[in-house]
Amino acid sequence: MYRKGLNERGLATHLLDRKPKDHFMSLTKTRALFIYPSFDNSSFWNYTASCNLIGAKYPAPPLGLITFAAMLPQEWDMRLIDRNVESLSDQDVEWADVIFVGGMLPQRLDLLEIIKIAKDAGVPIVIGGPAMTSEPELYADADIRIIGEAEGAVNAFIEAWERGERKGVFRAPLHSVDVTKTPLPRYDLITFSNYLMVNVQFSRGCPFLCEFCDIIELFGRKPRTKDTDQILAELQAIYDQGHRGHIDFVDDNLIGNKKAVKAFLPHLVEWQKARNYPFIFSTEASLNLADDPEFMGLMRDAGFFAVFIGIESPDPDVLAATQKKQNTKRDIARCVNDVQAYGMFVVAGFIVGFDNEGDYVDQGLIELVEEASVPIAMVGMLYALPNTQLTRRLHKEGRLHDISNNDVADMDQCTAGLNFTTLRPRVDIMRDYLNVVEHLYERKNFFARVRRTVELLDVSGVAANVFTAAFRHDATMFIKLLWNATFKSKELRTELWKLTFFVLRKKPRALKQALLMGAIYEHLGPFSRHVSDRLSARIDEISADPNYEDSFVMVPADQPMGIDTQGQQNTVMPSGHMTAAE
Repeated sequence: MYRKGLNERGLATHLLDRKPKDHFMSLTKTRALFIYPSFDNSSFWNYTASCNLIGAKYPAPPLGLITFAAMLPQEWDMRLIDRNVESLSDQDVEWADVIFVGGMLPQRLDLLEIIKIAKDAGVPIVIGGPAMTSEPELYADADIRIIGEAEGAVNAFIEAWERGERKGVFRAPLHSVDVTKTPLPRYDLITFSNYLMVNVQFSRGCPFLCEFCDIIELFGRKPRTKDTDQILAELQAIYDQGHRGHIDFVDDNLIGNKKAVKAFLPHLVEWQKARNYPFIFSTEASLNLADDPEFMGLMRDAGFFAVFIGIESPDPDVLAATQKKQNTKRDIARCVNDVQAYGMFVVAGFIVGFDNEGDYVDQGLIELVEEASVPIAMVGMLYALPNTQLTRRLHKEGRLHDISNNDVADMDQCTAGLNFTTLRPRVDIMRDYLNVVEHLYERKNFFARVRRTVELLDVSGVAANVFTAAFRHDATMFIKLLWNATFKSKELRTELWKLTFFVLRKKPRALKQALLMGAIYEHLGPFSRHVSDRLSARIDEISADPNYEDSFVMVPADQPMGIDTQGQQNTVMPSGHMTAAE
């Protein structure tokens, strides 16, 4: 597709001087092409099939890239290609003076492909983002690497670029970026109709210590928040671009800095009310959200309708061992129900494969999901991410596998977890996990949970209002959904209509949320069968090979691990799996 051997570009190097935080006018405009890599189609979160039912191509646009675009000189010519919704042509690459790319760990395969495309075309390529920060050595072929949060390194990069430098590594000090200085993202670069929702970010970081999580390593344990006027300006920009409907706050933990967000929410309520509620919101938060009725009431009044919560395990001993103590000493199902009672359905995360799990982890997990009526449960096998306490502990114990020669395409935690020597037999963990997936995503079980969730939801909040500024958007979306489900979807044809009649009879104001929950099964049904087939094959392979466990090579004990506290990058383990980082 891409022609080889194009000449190196003669880029302008004689540019005007600039102070670190001033925009400037270049003598020659730089043509900047931003490319967002594709996600593996087998990923749990790549629910493109569900998006297609309602006329969208993909869940959300690349917030990181359009934010970085706003940090560059604004007189540059800029284009964005999202490989999840459109193809990248020879002409796109030939147009560019420089290519910018960034993404998350599940996009690693396409990140490497884009680097190759740029190198073959002779176009300088700049790479950043959480995948780069986690595994910088993997992307050594890129011309320029920006490690860490871009705000902390962009000025040095621009100054070097103006001097004509086309190679280099730029590092931002860890956890030090003042997000109140982060510019308004370039929402004008995206085509809103391509996406189910649009993203905004209020804070970065999380105060907790979960052993398996890389968020605290990448962004720190002291959540940094934007100003109220700043985030309202972002929402206004999205509003002015014509978007209506779903906006996701992509914070690592919305209530990580509860004081700041609690001060912000009343302003969000007023902003929404003044515009007749053009948006509904989703986000991610820790389970202690359920401890604060006032906070949940503000979320309901602002228009929040869904929240992702990492539960991980029903076993308090497992939670304590993995340092997720905020989920212990509480009735987890009751906490989930408390959140639902404020009008927000819960998408929950679970992990199978912790060291001190018992032999009946599958039964306990299934019982919790059913008791709590969690309609959408993201269940994965434990994976040691590149920069976590878990990775360092397993490395120290001599249990961490060296997967540097593995196929980087096999990147989904649901089928490629357990990159370490397990304490329980590996096959037993996989069988438990398989039991969970097959039960939770059997069609009748899934839709039964959706119906129970509908019965639990408080629909007095604004997210359930019909005649809002988003009415035309919502009506069009749900007409498309019901039409496509009826005539194009074997997964949903019967169940979605049954769900619709149930909701209209029992709780009509819950119809919007019910149909959104139901539509996700267009992805989850086939995905669960994919996981089942892949995992069953692996179980058979391992069971047939008595020496399977002996085939693993361990990461050398003298290999440095992770990001050091001074902001200098150590060598990191060659892995590549899901991270919550945006």
